[in-house]
Amino acid sequence: MPATPLAVLGFGFVLGLRHALDVDHLAAVSTIVSQRRSLWRSSLVGALWGIGHTAALLAAAVVVIGLHAEIPPRLAWGLELGVAVMLVGLGLNLLRTLWAGGTLHHHVHAHGSRAHLHVHLHGADEKDGGHHHLRTGRRPFFVGLVHGLAGSGALMLAVLATIPSPALALLYVMIFGAGSIAGMVAMSTLFGVPLALVGGRFARVELVLRLGAALGSLAVGLRLAWELGGLV
Repeated sequence: MPATPLAVLGFGFVLGLRHALDVDHLAAVSTIVSQRRSLWRSSLVGALWGIGHTAALLAAAVVVIGLHAEIPPRLAWGLELGVAVMLVGLGLNLLRTLWAGGTLHHHVHAHGSRAHLHVHLHGADEKDGGHHHLRTGRRPFFVGLVHGLAGSGALMLAVLATIPSPALALLYVMIFGAGSIAGMVAMSTLFGVPLALVGGRFARVELVLRLGAALGSLAVGLRLAWELGGLV
């Protein structure tokens, strides 16, 4: 670990960027991004995930660093299992939407004197207005919150072992969280690029991308649950 406070904080930001690339984080966010059809909304998903993740880490930091408490191993295991269950749920929910029957939907837009037909894919349970007014807030924030709580135990142990100053430790957690926000915004935007390119033009490709996100989340969740089962 670097010695100077500035180096410590810089190192924390880099670790936060790397932390956003954990496969369980990417699997969860990809299922939400797959239901967005603009880069702005995809980026917003990553930002809200990061805010929820950082909020959970800060809450854990206040308890562990400020009150000198510890996160029981059994609780940490339960939180990790909660992530596994959440990943499976996200994957199954997206599969249910696709299984219910994605249908082609069209809008006609006027561009001057010319009419333009815009075609895209709607899930069977997706209302028409949802295409224009997507609820982008609660789900990614909650998903980030759960991930942050599950990862707080390992982070707090690392912080307490290397940073003796409580104030610097709390600042480190904040910088780490900022790094995770930046990393996830970048990744969610990257995930949104192919969907923004094919959405409204190649409905079959869009369907395949959404199916891949669903199966990926399901696979990662089941694997995590299997690994945690061996720790009981």
